[in-house]
Amino acid sequence: MSLTDDAPRSSAASGDDDMPDIIDVVMEMDDADHGSPPPLPAIANPSLPAHLEALAGRARDYIEAASSANTRRAYAADWKHFSSWCRRQGIEMFPPDPQVVGLYIAACASGTATGDKKPNTVSTIERRLSSLSWNCAQRGQPLDRKDRHIATVMAGVRNTHASPPRQKEAILPEDLIAMLETLDRGTLRGLRDRAMLLLGFAGGLRRSEIVGLDVGRDQTEIGRGWVEIFADKGLLVTLRGKTGWREVEIGRGSSDATCPVVALQTWLRLARIAHGPLFRRVAGQGRAVGVDRLNDQEVARLVKRAALAAGVRGDLSEGERAKKFAGHSLRAGLASSAEVDERYVQKQLGHASAEMTRRYQRRRDRFRINLTKASGL
Repeated sequence: MSLTDDAPRSSAASGDDDMPDIIDVVMEMDDADHGSPPPLPAIANPSLPAHLEALAGRARDYIEAASSANTRRAYAADWKHFSSWCRRQGIEMFPPDPQVVGLYIAACASGTATGDKKPNTVSTIERRLSSLSWNCAQRGQPLDRKDRHIATVMAGVRNTHASPPRQKEAILPEDLIAMLETLDRGTLRGLRDRAMLLLGFAGGLRRSEIVGLDVGRDQTEIGRGWVEIFADKGLLVTLRGKTGWREVEIGRGSSDATCPVVALQTWLRLARIAHGPLFRRVAGQGRAVGVDRLNDQEVARLVKRAALAAGVRGDLSEGERAKKFAGHSLRAGLASSAEVDERYVQKQLGHASAEMTRRYQRRRDRFRINLTKASGL
């Protein structure tokens, strides 16, 4: 680690292996005025022969394909956050120093990092740490996350600030039906939103999976799956998810009004979509279909908007209700309401373990197995 002359020196910065009062150290560093920070060191890239430049470009495309667009955006934002913090402290970023990262973690946890108005949550800090590790590795200078200056501080942050996960409210079948009634069937936007809600619920799909679908196979380079409609049975959704390719079967509903297959067919027919992205932007007061694929944030906004309009969880204030619903509400709704063997729900959601599936089941009987009575008490 290298500090400028203006930067305060502490036991954490001078080579002492101990890190006493790390929060105080970070507070002191944040309060100091360091002037103009030194430029960040450039990352050297060896020049390639001309005949390999095209191959290098293809390699970069594969690197991008290794992670989702959301992950890349988060990693880029976290790297910018860390870079800005280092500049403010007058600290060089390379080579990556575990002590510096330990100080940064403490700054995030105490709410004194760059631009933070309040302490970061534990999950946010863990994501930032993952982002730092990934970015350092891409620059050929790996960060040792097991180093005690990082691992011990992170363990302390978890013990001090960790809280039970805040789960989104499950959209149950009766809620979904009420939400569908709030949509205008006389507009293409209403028909599109209807198909998105029903497909997302019945398939237990993530919001990125919903908007990543194409009409057919290999139709767009950024598509992450496609649909196949079978006349009598239903539709088959083929997805490229977090754990690889998987298939999701969505059967026909008990009535056309709540059938995801009918809703999708109606949208495709009236929107005149036969190729490319399945769900697209609609303009012109809900009557003109564009060519651009929807952003996954649109799914979260749709769920929230329709749930509020339908009065779901009307026992809560509007502010509390707004925080309860998001794209995951659809997945949680299927997991909570499908009265079938748990392994089928697990397969539909694409979970590697039954325990993960149970986290989505909001109204399962947690006391179905009573070990107290089973033990003889």
